[in-house]
Amino acid sequence: MSEDFESHRCQSGFSSPSDGAGEVPDDPKDWVQVTRWRRAERVRLRGERQEVSVADRQAVGAALAGHLRDLLDDRFGGAHGRVFSAYWPIKGEPDLRPLMTELHHSGVIVALPLVETKAAPLTFRRWTPDTRMVRGDWNIPVPPPDAPLVTPEIALAPVMGWTREGYRLGYGGGYFDRTLAALQPRPFVIGIGVNSAELPTICPQPHDIPLDIILSETGVQGAKDTV
Repeated sequence: MSEDFESHRCQSGFSSPSDGAGEVPDDPKDWVQVTRWRRAERVRLRGERQEVSVADRQAVGAALAGHLRDLLDDRFGGAHGRVFSAYWPIKGEPDLRPLMTELHHSGVIVALPLVETKAAPLTFRRWTPDTRMVRGDWNIPVPPPDAPLVTPEIALAPVMGWTREGYRLGYGGGYFDRTLAALQPRPFVIGIGVNSAELPTICPQPHDIPLDIILSETGVQGAKDTV
Protein backbone atom coordinates (compact mmCIF):
# COMPACT_ATOMS: atom_id res chain seq x y z
CA MET A 1 0.00 0.00 0.00
CA SER A 2 1.47 3.37 -0.95
CA GLU A 3 1.89 6.34 1.36
CA ASP A 4 -0.29 8.34 -1.07
CA PHE A 5 -3.14 5.94 -0.36
CA GLU A 6 -2.47 6.23 3.36
CA SER A 7 -2.73 10.02 3.01
CA HIS A 8 -6.02 9.60 1.12
CA ARG A 9 -7.37 7.69 4.10
CA CYS A 10 -6.56 10.73 6.25
CA GLN A 11 -8.47 12.99 3.89
CA SER A 12 -11.48 10.68 3.87
CA GLY A 13 -12.21 11.42 7.56
CA PHE A 14 -11.81 7.90 8.99
CA SER A 15 -11.87 7.74 12.75
CA SER A 16 -10.25 5.21 15.03
CA PRO A 17 -12.27 1.98 15.45
CA SER A 18 -12.38 2.39 19.24
CA ASP A 19 -15.27 4.19 20.92
CA GLY A 20 -14.61 7.82 21.77
CA ALA A 21 -11.91 8.36 19.16
CA GLY A 22 -11.58 11.78 17.56
CA GLU A 23 -11.82 12.32 13.83
CA VAL A 24 -8.64 11.95 11.80
CA PRO A 25 -7.41 15.30 10.39
CA ASP A 26 -8.81 16.22 6.98
CA ASP A 27 -5.41 17.40 5.75
CA PRO A 28 -2.57 14.93 6.49
CA LYS A 29 -0.02 17.63 5.62
CA ASP A 30 -1.30 20.00 8.28
CA TRP A 31 1.24 19.17 10.98
CA VAL A 32 -0.60 21.26 13.58
CA GLN A 33 -3.81 19.26 13.06
CA VAL A 34 -1.97 15.95 12.94
CA THR A 35 0.01 16.73 16.10
CA ARG A 36 -3.15 17.71 17.99
CA TRP A 37 -4.96 14.56 16.87
CA ARG A 38 -2.03 12.30 17.73
CA ARG A 39 -1.77 13.84 21.17
CA ALA A 40 -5.47 13.19 21.80
CA GLU A 41 -5.14 9.59 20.56
CA ARG A 42 -2.21 8.98 22.91
CA VAL A 43 -4.28 10.19 25.86
CA ARG A 44 -7.23 8.02 24.82
CA LEU A 45 -5.17 4.90 24.20
CA ARG A 46 -3.16 5.32 27.38
CA GLY A 47 -6.38 5.67 29.36
CA GLU A 48 -7.80 2.50 27.83
CA ARG A 49 -4.58 0.62 28.55
CA GLN A 50 -4.52 1.69 32.19
CA GLU A 51 -8.03 0.32 32.67
CA VAL A 52 -6.97 -3.23 31.77
CA SER A 53 -6.88 -5.56 34.78
CA VAL A 54 -3.63 -7.05 36.04
CA ALA A 55 -4.82 -10.54 35.09
CA ASP A 56 -5.65 -9.46 31.53
CA ARG A 57 -2.29 -7.69 31.19
CA GLN A 58 -0.52 -10.85 32.27
CA ALA A 59 -2.50 -12.89 29.75
CA VAL A 60 -1.65 -10.45 26.95
CA GLY A 61 2.03 -10.52 27.91
CA ALA A 62 2.09 -14.31 27.93
CA ALA A 63 0.35 -14.50 24.54
CA LEU A 64 2.71 -11.95 23.01
CA ALA A 65 5.73 -13.78 24.40
CA GLY A 66 4.55 -16.98 22.73
CA HIS A 67 4.05 -15.29 19.36
CA LEU A 68 7.38 -13.50 19.62
CA ARG A 69 9.17 -16.73 20.49
CA ASP A 70 7.64 -18.38 17.42
CA LEU A 71 8.58 -15.42 15.21
CA LEU A 72 12.20 -15.51 16.38
CA ASP A 73 12.33 -19.27 15.81
CA ASP A 74 10.81 -19.05 12.32
CA ARG A 75 12.72 -16.05 11.00
CA PHE A 76 15.97 -16.06 12.96
CA GLY A 77 16.54 -19.64 14.09
CA GLY A 78 15.83 -18.62 17.66
CA ALA A 79 18.17 -15.58 17.36
CA HIS A 80 20.97 -17.41 19.19
CA GLY A 81 24.11 -15.26 19.16
CA ARG A 82 22.22 -12.26 17.75
CA VAL A 83 21.73 -8.92 19.48
CA PHE A 84 18.07 -8.53 20.42
CA SER A 85 16.84 -5.22 21.85
CA ALA A 86 13.82 -5.52 24.14
CA TYR A 87 12.29 -2.86 26.41
CA TRP A 88 11.53 -2.30 30.09
CA PRO A 89 7.71 -2.02 30.39
CA ILE A 90 6.20 1.28 31.54
CA LYS A 91 2.69 2.75 31.62
CA GLY A 92 0.87 -0.55 31.18
CA GLU A 93 2.98 -1.85 28.27
CA PRO A 94 3.02 -5.64 27.75
CA ASP A 95 5.59 -7.17 30.09
CA LEU A 96 8.04 -9.39 28.21
CA ARG A 97 10.73 -9.52 30.91
CA PRO A 98 10.29 -13.28 31.53
CA LEU A 99 10.97 -13.85 27.82
CA MET A 100 14.06 -11.62 28.02
CA THR A 101 15.45 -13.92 30.71
CA GLU A 102 14.55 -17.00 28.69
CA LEU A 103 16.23 -15.62 25.57
CA HIS A 104 19.37 -14.72 27.53
CA HIS A 105 19.68 -18.27 28.82
CA SER A 106 19.21 -19.63 25.30
CA GLY A 107 22.19 -17.67 23.97
CA VAL A 108 20.55 -14.49 22.69
CA ILE A 109 22.42 -11.23 23.39
CA VAL A 110 19.69 -9.15 25.02
CA ALA A 111 19.95 -5.35 25.07
CA LEU A 112 17.88 -2.42 26.25
CA PRO A 113 17.57 1.04 24.65
CA LEU A 114 18.31 4.17 26.59
CA VAL A 115 18.48 7.93 26.16
CA GLU A 116 22.06 9.05 26.77
CA THR A 117 21.81 12.31 24.80
CA LYS A 118 18.64 14.38 24.59
CA ALA A 119 17.02 14.62 21.12
CA ALA A 120 19.55 12.11 19.71
CA PRO A 121 19.25 8.49 18.60
CA LEU A 122 18.94 5.90 21.35
CA THR A 123 21.91 3.85 22.43
CA PHE A 124 21.75 0.16 23.35
CA ARG A 125 23.50 -1.57 26.24
CA ARG A 126 23.63 -5.25 27.03
CA TRP A 127 21.28 -6.62 29.67
CA THR A 128 21.39 -9.88 31.63
CA PRO A 129 19.22 -11.09 34.51
CA ASP A 130 22.11 -10.12 36.82
CA THR A 131 22.40 -6.55 35.53
CA ARG A 132 22.05 -3.98 38.32
CA MET A 133 19.74 -1.45 36.74
CA VAL A 134 19.94 2.31 37.27
CA ARG A 135 17.36 5.05 36.71
CA GLY A 136 17.47 6.51 33.23
CA ASP A 137 15.41 9.08 31.36
CA TRP A 138 11.79 9.29 32.62
CA ASN A 139 12.99 7.14 35.56
CA ILE A 140 12.95 4.03 33.36
CA PRO A 141 15.33 1.33 34.66
CA VAL A 142 18.28 0.93 32.27
CA PRO A 143 21.64 -0.88 32.28
CA PRO A 144 24.47 1.07 33.96
CA PRO A 145 27.08 3.09 32.00
CA ASP A 146 29.62 0.27 32.25
CA ALA A 147 27.31 -2.24 30.49
CA PRO A 148 28.66 -3.02 26.99
CA LEU A 149 27.35 -0.97 24.07
CA VAL A 150 25.83 -3.14 21.33
CA THR A 151 24.05 -2.66 18.00
CA PRO A 152 20.75 -4.54 17.69
CA GLU A 153 20.01 -6.87 14.79
CA ILE A 154 16.42 -7.35 16.01
CA ALA A 155 14.56 -4.72 18.02
CA LEU A 156 11.22 -4.47 19.76
CA ALA A 157 9.23 -1.22 19.64
CA PRO A 158 6.32 -0.89 22.09
CA VAL A 159 3.50 0.95 20.35
CA MET A 160 0.75 3.17 21.71
CA GLY A 161 -1.19 2.68 18.46
CA TRP A 162 -0.45 0.89 15.19
CA THR A 163 -1.69 0.46 11.62
CA ARG A 164 -1.83 -2.52 9.29
CA GLU A 165 0.84 -0.83 7.17
CA GLY A 166 3.32 -1.06 10.03
CA TYR A 167 3.18 2.54 11.22
CA ARG A 168 3.60 3.21 14.92
CA LEU A 169 2.08 5.82 17.18
CA GLY A 170 4.60 6.21 19.99
CA TYR A 171 4.90 8.59 22.92
CA GLY A 172 5.74 11.59 20.77
CA GLY A 173 9.42 12.08 21.61
CA GLY A 174 10.64 10.98 18.19
CA TYR A 175 13.48 8.92 19.64
CA PHE A 176 12.63 5.67 17.91
CA ASP A 177 12.28 7.21 14.45
CA ARG A 178 15.60 9.06 14.88
CA THR A 179 17.21 5.80 15.94
CA LEU A 180 15.91 3.82 12.96
CA ALA A 181 17.05 6.57 10.60
CA ALA A 182 20.55 6.47 12.09
CA LEU A 183 21.21 2.74 12.53
CA GLN A 184 23.18 1.09 9.73
CA PRO A 185 22.40 -1.62 9.00
CA ARG A 186 18.87 -1.14 10.20
CA PRO A 187 17.60 -3.84 12.57
CA PHE A 188 14.49 -5.90 11.95
CA VAL A 189 11.91 -4.07 14.05
CA ILE A 190 8.89 -5.69 15.67
CA GLY A 191 6.13 -3.46 17.00
CA ILE A 192 4.55 -4.78 20.20
CA GLY A 193 0.94 -3.73 20.80
CA VAL A 194 -2.59 -4.93 21.43
CA ASN A 195 -5.51 -5.48 19.10
CA SER A 196 -7.57 -2.70 20.61
CA ALA A 197 -4.88 -0.12 19.73
CA GLU A 198 -5.26 -0.56 15.97
CA LEU A 199 -5.76 2.72 14.08
CA PRO A 200 -6.88 3.19 10.47
CA THR A 201 -3.94 5.58 9.95
CA ILE A 202 -1.51 7.82 11.80
CA CYS A 203 -1.39 10.29 8.87
CA PRO A 204 2.27 9.37 8.29
CA GLN A 205 4.77 12.18 7.92
CA PRO A 206 8.20 12.07 6.22
CA HIS A 207 9.89 11.26 9.53
CA ASP A 208 7.58 8.30 10.30
CA ILE A 209 9.30 5.00 9.51
CA PRO A 210 7.13 1.86 9.22
CA LEU A 211 8.13 -1.11 11.32
CA ASP A 212 8.82 -4.51 9.79
CA ILE A 213 6.03 -6.31 11.67
CA ILE A 214 3.31 -5.50 14.19
CA LEU A 215 2.70 -8.22 16.74
CA SER A 216 -0.32 -8.35 19.06
CA GLU A 217 -1.80 -10.85 21.48
CA THR A 218 -3.34 -12.75 18.54
CA GLY A 219 -0.21 -12.80 16.36
CA VAL A 220 1.14 -10.87 13.39
CA GLN A 221 -1.21 -8.01 12.47
CA GLY A 222 0.62 -5.82 10.00
CA ALA A 223 3.86 -5.36 8.13
CA LYS A 224 5.64 -2.62 6.22
CA ASP A 225 5.74 -4.76 3.07
CA THR A 226 2.03 -4.02 2.69
CA VAL A 227 2.91 -0.33 2.21
